Amino acid sequence: MKGVIFDGEQTQVADDLEIRDPGPGEVLVEISAAGLCHSDLSVLDGTIPFPVPVVLGHEGAGVVAEVGAGVTHVQPGDHVCLSTLANCGACAECDRGRPTMCRTAIGRPRRPFLRDGQPLYQFASNSAFAERTLVKAVQAVRIPEDIPMASAALIGCGVLTGVGAVLNRARVEHGDSVVVIGTGGIGLNVIQGARIAGALTVVAVDSNPAKEGVARRFGAGHFFTSVEGVRDVLPTGADHVFECVGRVELVRQAVDLLDRRGQAVLLGVPPAGAEASFLVSSMYLDKSILGCRYGASRPQRDVALYAQMYREGRLLLDELVTQTYAVGDFEKAVADARLGLAARAVLTF
Repeated sequence: MKGVIFDGEQTQVADDLEIRDPGPGEVLVEISAAGLCHSDLSVLDGTIPFPVPVVLGHEGAGVVAEVGAGVTHVQPGDHVCLSTLANCGACAECDRGRPTMCRTAIGRPRRPFLRDGQPLYQFASNSAFAERTLVKAVQAVRIPEDIPMASAALIGCGVLTGVGAVLNRARVEHGDSVVVIGTGGIGLNVIQGARIAGALTVVAVDSNPAKEGVARRFGAGHFFTSVEGVRDVLPTGADHVFECVGRVELVRQAVDLLDRRGQAVLLGVPPAGAEASFLVSSMYLDKSILGCRYGASRPQRDVALYAQMYREGRLLLDELVTQTYAVGDFEKAVADARLGLAARAVLTF
């Protein structure tokens, strides 16, 4: 089968991958579509270190091909969206409804793939850039069959992270003010999350003026190419500022834009050793800096919720898919994504 492999230096679209059969509590999924997320690019440029060789991809949707023993919530033929959370479901954090904090959900990559007898790592417990992938049962969430696969795929990372950061982590309330720095795939989902939450003022900031139209379509009422104009709209600062780029200077700007009791939410991923600075004295008016992992999501609940919002016209998905590519055109998809030509490039199988 086909899949996108990264060996630490270059990528290759191979057609001789193998994958083992599902064991107890596992689901084998035929991938239909997979989004090219910035996290995939970060593996390629070394921002996110990951063992190699690895099959890339982590934002996918497909059809259940086979289930292992004990799996009852999905069956062959079901359409599913895949999450990256291979959480155990049994620890104290999972029991409290915080699967993103499960200590088995990150840092323990499996190797279900083979190529020429050599095992390959699975990226983000998912590896959606393959014709078939193997996930834990908890990662496969059944979705209605009328949702286009290219759109459904984006729920698995971009929507869970961006909308989840607003609703689950920041808990934006009706009438709040929100600033979103960076309007890529994550930023657009933060914007629409703020709209869904009932934020009164939503300001988008992106250095690319061509992104204004789509930012407004998703719910931004104001757009600036730098933070300089934000104070004209919010003279005392914002209740919530989301940094969606991953640059330390933008983290500082996010903190500086906060109003009293405001909170800066960090979603962008800078290099692993990056350090950010802020004025300690500026924080004493009950301001907060919040990290956010995967939108503080509970995928089995949230994916179903967002799918229903999409069907009701409240959540935009189709508008995120600006370009689709056959998996063999992976390099072109990467090039276009790096140039900012697509909110989300989607690979199809």
